[in-house]
Amino acid sequence: MTNDQLADILTRYSAHADSFETLVRGTAPDQWANPSPCAEWTARDVVGHIVDMHAAMLRPINRGLSAAPSVQQDPLAAFNSARADVQAVLSDPGIAGRRIDSPGGPTTVAQHIDQVISDDMVLHGWDLAKATGQDATMDPVDVERMWSGNTAIPVDMMQLLRTPGAFGPGVVVFGPEVVVPPDAPLQDRLVGFIGRDPGWAASGSSVGH
Repeated sequence: MTNDQLADILTRYSAHADSFETLVRGTAPDQWANPSPCAEWTARDVVGHIVDMHAAMLRPINRGLSAAPSVQQDPLAAFNSARADVQAVLSDPGIAGRRIDSPGGPTTVAQHIDQVISDDMVLHGWDLAKATGQDATMDPVDVERMWSGNTAIPVDMMQLLRTPGAFGPGVVVFGPEVVVPPDAPLQDRLVGFIGRDPGWAASGSSVGH
């Protein structure tokens, strides 16, 4: 992995983490129990998943998250602590470029972070925004990139990605595809492809500050 490639990954991760942090900060105290587009998950659970996935990025290098408040205690503090742990890894070329085995095959630590948790923050940022009535618009550059990447995944692998538990107990990568009109905005088509209803709206929950 070149220094330029690593710099691109770190820049992308930082931008995605900044956007996700903004959504966490924008969630009012009485909104954490709001339902989200992820079935059975509340807004707090969405942040909990992101923190858990940060921990998963550290396991291949035998690291864990630093001591921090739990998501139940302080979602923002929990996320920022997990973010600092992963950002420290990406900032160390010797660790970030290390080869590891991942569910998707051999890769580097940095590429694993880029392909999993970095994009996860974009997609689950949409979930959190929808759950709390915030702006759910994704960066069009990310939408184009993720649409191209995800739709290029072979059918057999996509079936595996849509199978609950295929990559570990309780792990669900993609839900069943939600059919979206072919002339819909690309973000809506991406959201439908990964298993979300782009028209989802919280019902009977607080979405205002």
